[in-house]
Amino acid sequence: MTVHNRKRRSLRAAAGLAALALAATACGSDDEGSDTNASGEGGSSCESVTLGFIPSWTDGLSMAHLWQNVLEDKGVDVEFSEIADAAPLYAGLAGGDVDVYPSAWSEVTHADYMEEYGDDIEDLGAWYEGAVLTLAVPEYVDIDSIADLAGNADRFDGRIVGIEPGAGLTRTTKESVIPAYGLTDYQLVESSTTAMLAELQSAVDAEEDIVVTLWRPFWANSEFPMKDLADPEGALGDSEGLHNLARSGFSDDCSDVAEMMGDFTLTDEQYGSLENLVVNEYGEGQYPEAIEAFFEENPDVEETLKG
Repeated sequence: MTVHNRKRRSLRAAAGLAALALAATACGSDDEGSDTNASGEGGSSCESVTLGFIPSWTDGLSMAHLWQNVLEDKGVDVEFSEIADAAPLYAGLAGGDVDVYPSAWSEVTHADYMEEYGDDIEDLGAWYEGAVLTLAVPEYVDIDSIADLAGNADRFDGRIVGIEPGAGLTRTTKESVIPAYGLTDYQLVESSTTAMLAELQSAVDAEEDIVVTLWRPFWANSEFPMKDLADPEGALGDSEGLHNLARSGFSDDCSDVAEMMGDFTLTDEQYGSLENLVVNEYGEGQYPEAIEAFFEENPDVEETLKG
């Protein structure tokens, strides 16, 4: 067995064990088998939904709190399952411990997790199109392409500052980007999104050279003066949609919620408003207030979701 396959097997085993540890509340029909949904308009009855997300990935955080507001407004109890990494989150979906992952990078970034678990996952559809992975530097850094990093490791202390070890972006950087551009003089620092942003803030404040793994959409691209590095080899992969993924059988058990999620989309401007309010304007402890502010700024989205 190759090293790569051993790593894959270890990853699957770890994900399976983590999934067993998830505590979640299932979404299902009531005891009477009622055909009235949460809004009283007919269809399946959905009493509760467990939303799984990685809290340090602010697209999933923002979407989870948006859906909590919408679903609870319709009488559906919402539980959160906050999971530290992507592998156990996909395993949790496949095992039925999580009902919905409301912001999955399933087309490209997490394609291997979909290959592993996709037979037991329902794709409800993409709510955002055009998401991309990037390597980025502050605008004041006079490097414009990933290819230009080669031979300049000393400028960056031989470090590419990354995020969580289990992130698809981390895997893509290690297995595709670094080999494609011969960046053998660099170490990919695996830590967390929070730690990466702290290093980025410190470097920008001091106008020091730094290269980080980033993605779009993400609020940091507007918060910091960042520049995406060109990827002439296409090592970071194609753009993709952000999807609502559900456990197998969710559409049967919660047809009203599944249909609503499947029809939902956000534009760049709308998503930027949402994430900025959740992460920057309000922040931890004030997420409900952030969602209410979002709906005030975007009444058309509230009308679509709440009628």
